Amino acid sequence: MSKSWWKIVCVVLLVYTIVAGLLIKVPNLPALGQTSRNLFFHVGMWMCMMTLFTISAVNAIRYLHTYNLKYDIYARQYATSGILFGILGYTTGAIWMSYTWADPNNPLFDSFSAIAREPKLIGAAIALLIYFAYMVLRDSINDMDKRARISAVYNIFAYAMLFPAIWIVPRILPSLHPGQEGNPALDFKDVSQLMRMVEWPAFLGWSLLGVWITTLKIRLSILKERKLMQ
Repeated sequence: MSKSWWKIVCVVLLVYTIVAGLLIKVPNLPALGQTSRNLFFHVGMWMCMMTLFTISAVNAIRYLHTYNLKYDIYARQYATSGILFGILGYTTGAIWMSYTWADPNNPLFDSFSAIAREPKLIGAAIALLIYFAYMVLRDSINDMDKRARISAVYNIFAYAMLFPAIWIVPRILPSLHPGQEGNPALDFKDVSQLMRMVEWPAFLGWSLLGVWITTLKIRLSILKERKLMQ
């Protein structure tokens, strides 16, 4: 029980996020309305993704320092979970933009062609493709030690590419995302204090869920490795 306290916290935070996220009063902003509730889910998924990719990169560094293969397993599984939550973040963002950024006065194709040029969407797609390439690279190398070394180096490179792709370049270029001048979507200054009370627990809850899922995957991977070595 003492080792599972954080899992209990995870469940409590996510139940609170879902219930409060759907019930609290949110500012009735232009173009957003009630869709701003997606902040607790869409952004929460991205925060979870960043947490998992960070832990993956740390374990890649630990492998290069110790050459202990268990850290290679940790790095891989945290990366795969990060990709999963990245896809979920991308999907929830796509649903959100279909209700906010798509211009109802233009044909659907024209609206989405403009949205497709959104720098943060392009950057997020590039970042996820880099991590997909990481998984393909791993599967293409048969030698266990060589695979672990090359994958660890690539993992660190992939993590370094996250910041210009997701955080830096979209801030420089014109963007529909919050933080840019003339942004019609949610500005973080418009987030009410009540929303803040759900936002931060949501970020922590989704991150803990990602870690929880990954620990289960790590156990399965270690069991498979042991069976192969017998």
